[in-house]
Amino acid sequence: MSAADWYAHKSLGEGLSGSRSDSTRAYLTTSTKRGCSAKIRRGRTRCWPSPPTPHFDHSGGLHQFQQVGVHSAEVDALANGDNFETATWLSDREIVEAPSPGWRARHYKVKAVQPTHILQEGDVINLGDRQLTVLHMPGHSRGSICLHDRDNKLLFSGDVVYDGAMIDWLPYSRVSDYISSCERLVGLVDSEQVDQVLPGHYNTFGAKRLHRIATTYISRAGTCPAKFSTFAWGTLAGVALRAFNPRCAC
Repeated sequence: MSAADWYAHKSLGEGLSGSRSDSTRAYLTTSTKRGCSAKIRRGRTRCWPSPPTPHFDHSGGLHQFQQVGVHSAEVDALANGDNFETATWLSDREIVEAPSPGWRARHYKVKAVQPTHILQEGDVINLGDRQLTVLHMPGHSRGSICLHDRDNKLLFSGDVVYDGAMIDWLPYSRVSDYISSCERLVGLVDSEQVDQVLPGHYNTFGAKRLHRIATTYISRAGTCPAKFSTFAWGTLAGVALRAFNPRCAC
């Protein structure tokens, strides 16, 4: 995949666009109304990103924005540039194009950034013609969030849920929280509050698939094989991240 392909995006309709890359997805929503959080002046939109988790694949570019929104549980990780909590682990084979001559993945670190918007459960991001409600869904990380467009029944799920293996073994992951978050996702489907899920990785999917993914995780999380796998991967991840980020405050 070329750098141009990596950053390419496509329209999803109704003032919404998403990246074409299946690896890590980003979404941009715009408004045509004034008086909204994404302030519009002379046809230009000043936007601020809201990463669903502090992990490096979602937070690595935050320092390039003047305004950043993040859940309160993960403010310190970003403000301190804690590359243990951001789970910074990158290899040269993952790099499409080096940003400068001689650059190596092992030198990459998430830069510290001071969040300007501290998000909490129930907060509403007002975009004028689109309202996004913050849902605190811990488990993958302690401050994982989803953004819920209730009027259009869209769920921006970040890393909380996507159509792939759900990761519950990174620093500050917690299986019990993840189960509770999945039970909440099931409730959103059962109450017909979600029609489409726009995840942080892989393809979008519908309510039935969301229900299946969430219920499958709930049923498997408490089994012995799942507990052993989480423990083993968590131990390996902890050792690797401490070795890769020796100066982290962990």
